[in-house]
Amino acid sequence: MANIKTLGQISDFELKLLRVFRTVAACGGFAAAEVALGISRAAISMQMADLEKRLQVKLCQRGRAGFALTDEGKRVLEASDRLFGAVEHFRAELNDLHRHLRGTLVIGITDNLVSHPGMKITHGLAALKAKGPEVHIDLRMQPSDDIEMGVLDGRLNVGVIPQVRELPGLHYSPLYEESNWLYCADSHPLFSAQNINTKGHEVVQPRFQQATEAADLYAEHTTGAHANDREGILFLVLTGCYLGYLPEHYAAPWVAAGRLKPLQPGFTTRFCVITARSRRSNLVVDTFLDTL
Repeated sequence: MANIKTLGQISDFELKLLRVFRTVAACGGFAAAEVALGISRAAISMQMADLEKRLQVKLCQRGRAGFALTDEGKRVLEASDRLFGAVEHFRAELNDLHRHLRGTLVIGITDNLVSHPGMKITHGLAALKAKGPEVHIDLRMQPSDDIEMGVLDGRLNVGVIPQVRELPGLHYSPLYEESNWLYCADSHPLFSAQNINTKGHEVVQPRFQQATEAADLYAEHTTGAHANDREGILFLVLTGCYLGYLPEHYAAPWVAAGRLKPLQPGFTTRFCVITARSRRSNLVVDTFLDTL
């Protein structure tokens, strides 16, 4: 690693390539990183090759034996931990410039959680602001995969996502559970049916990742449409053409208005708070996590 002249001054592009490398390493391979990064395996391979060319070292081995970091790859990963850790430490130092709580909390949350009666995030943010009125909150609504990647590469301090897997580079803390039912709209034939038989009726299939319990349940139904978030599922269910699984709290106002009908219980989604295992202590983040 003696000829790394190109990284004497690290550009934003090199930081982007390092984030890709860190995600691949955290996921344990290109295939698993595909979902976390939201790009194709071919694109990941090209970016990894570009990084290796810039660093002039081989970072990983792929083959029948599986994915493994080279010795040089392990050293680069350790160096990147220090690099991104230094950025986080810099943020923490800014927070501690004054003796009272001050700084920024960047938090990523998946959609349609605010109506859950057990949702603690609002109370946690309120408690944080009560303790540190000068704290700035940067809340970003994002898909789960984007939140995982953002926490891994340091763009997000904290994430709130459904727990469908565990990446080695993240720490998961249980938050609450969400009950999902199968619903139909008032214009669907099953809305006024006496005997509920969902066989043969088309269901909206989500494009986001599902836990095994949910995926097995979806596999029992006929797929009629796809949606990439729960609001999209609701839109399609309201057409009267499809059934769809929705969180009970999210569907409740539509049920009360007579627009939706719950047909049968579905599955439980478990939500958690995620942080990077490599993160350094940060007064703002630590205070927020304590409130939860």
